[in-house]
Amino acid sequence: MTSETAAWRGLYAITPDWTDSRRLLMATEAILAAGCRFLQYRNKSASDCHRQEQAVSLRGLTRKYGARLIINDDIDLALFCGADGVHLGEDDGEPAAARIRLDAAGPGKILGASCYQSLDKAVSAARMGADYIAFGSFFASPTKPLARRADPGLLAAGKAMTGLPACAIGGITPDNAGELVRAGADLLAVISALYEADDPGRATRQFMTLFEETP
Repeated sequence: MTSETAAWRGLYAITPDWTDSRRLLMATEAILAAGCRFLQYRNKSASDCHRQEQAVSLRGLTRKYGARLIINDDIDLALFCGADGVHLGEDDGEPAAARIRLDAAGPGKILGASCYQSLDKAVSAARMGADYIAFGSFFASPTKPLARRADPGLLAAGKAMTGLPACAIGGITPDNAGELVRAGADLLAVISALYEADDPGRATRQFMTLFEETP
């Protein structure tokens, strides 16, 4: 494994729609302190002002622990808080336009793209400047219970077709994540199994152990 590959391998925590900022920051710090180095801020229910406040606070935590902060679906917020990049879904604008804005903000900005169950979307995202591709949902998810299921074979196929790291998302827990890592997932995107865990730090370590067990 090259150092570049290793840099894109591990747990990818995604925040829940919590308006309680103290609770959010405490859980996130436990996750980052346990070794998670990828964090996506996602909050679909808070006001713009509240989201700005939470994003800035999370940016401080990610800097403290040397982690990358990605903002979900909002490039303006990503630029406002100095995040490392943005993640776009299929209804969040063209990746090519986001790539231009990110590059204008400075070098090394990250663009992630949701590809759901589609290799065609993955190839298109790669052509438009994505840095990683995300497939899912692989399992039943409390966040999106009606989401269509993805086949684990998409992970290796997507990587082979694009040359990009592949992220798995959707209902992932320490009990089912090993299958996805073995299938080629470079990143495991997790919400509930981290933030709803009795001990988010311990849950983080459980996920990270899976990458150590699967070279």
